Amino acid sequence: MWNDFFSFQVKNTLRAFLIITQLLLFFNAQAQQNNITSVTASYDPACIAELYNHIPIGLEFKYANGQVRKTEGYLDGAYRWKSIKVTSSAGSVQNGYLQLDRQRAAKLHYQVELTVTLPDSPQPLTTTLTLPHLESIRFNHYADSLKRGIRFYLNVEGSFSSGKIYPLDTAAIKFTASEGKLLGQDLLLPPNDATRIITVTAINKNDPSMSVSSTIPVKQLQDK
Repeated sequence: MWNDFFSFQVKNTLRAFLIITQLLLFFNAQAQQNNITSVTASYDPACIAELYNHIPIGLEFKYANGQVRKTEGYLDGAYRWKSIKVTSSAGSVQNGYLQLDRQRAAKLHYQVELTVTLPDSPQPLTTTLTLPHLESIRFNHYADSLKRGIRFYLNVEGSFSSGKIYPLDTAAIKFTASEGKLLGQDLLLPPNDATRIITVTAINKNDPSMSVSSTIPVKQLQDK
């Protein structure tokens, strides 16, 4: 009788152990399926990230079970930014916006690393956000010559890695001129100056090795 009772208890214990083991394996497998395998960062192409430093960004999370979740904001996803903490190697991130430190980004060749901490992952995740950058600059003068006593606007255009071209101002460009006076982005030659040709140079503030020069003739005959 005692042997039968002992055998019954052992069988029940083993059965309970097997059930618990199976449940643990099941929940462990489920947890692994719900693990985030990768995160991808992007920026809103409509925000003109080539020029502006307040940039809407989005994150896309891929899970082991094939699920994909996106952040709210420009990606129009359901993952709330208030549940996510993001740090950046070039600026700060808050509520889905990157406030870019452009000088720092230039040193990183506009490869900005983001470190993402969120409830779905036991460890922080990292991803790289590639931002458009200036590849070349050029003058595109509005007039063929400069008139003495009248401001001449120094129009500079930038070609970006995104394939887009935008006008640039003194926030991005430093100007020098062989003659005359620079007033912001205007060049002014006094009415009595005898200069016939002026050389102007535009220099990328974030990359001084990128520059372009242009010679501007000074109009010699007075308008009738």
